[in-house]
Amino acid sequence: MSKIIKFETERLKLRQWNDNDYSAFADLNSDPKVMEYFPSLMSKNESDEMARKIRSLISTKGWGFWAVEERRSSKFIGFVGLHEPLPELPFSPCVEIGWRLSKDNWGKGYATEAAKEVIKYAFESLELPEVYSFTPVENSRSRAVMERLNMVNTNQNFEHPKVPVGHSLREHVLYKLTKTGWQNGAVWS
Repeated sequence: MSKIIKFETERLKLRQWNDNDYSAFADLNSDPKVMEYFPSLMSKNESDEMARKIRSLISTKGWGFWAVEERRSSKFIGFVGLHEPLPELPFSPCVEIGWRLSKDNWGKGYATEAAKEVIKYAFESLELPEVYSFTPVENSRSRAVMERLNMVNTNQNFEHPKVPVGHSLREHVLYKLTKTGWQNGAVWS
């Protein structure tokens, strides 16, 4: 078991998951708008299993897709963090940054705010050379977050192996931020 890393930003806490997060996470994963760029909605059991897996990975490594709560309300709003994705992806092994927030927390800058701290941790503490992010080509909201983080479109689109062949969401765009790029240009205001 590793020391669990946690963060606080001006408006958010990134922390290890607890049992109380599961119900709100299941609501988020069954929301058609939140899951618009995923092949299907998640059942309560599927959502709980994902939360348990994320929690276990954080317990093992100390980092992962952290639960995000709004500091003012102490309300769970989703996750932001780092993950080692499928080895079948054409750019693996690597570490990705990802996020999923409840719809009522979109447009507040929360994903970007949390992701900035996560990227800083990735480069300064984990000493990663680069961080990736990917999403279906049509997901302009996630792509906008990637661009606000100064991530660069690699122009190396790929077909996600977990999305069925012929599905409209199979083609994904791949973004990357190198440590050097972050040091030289990722000065966030």
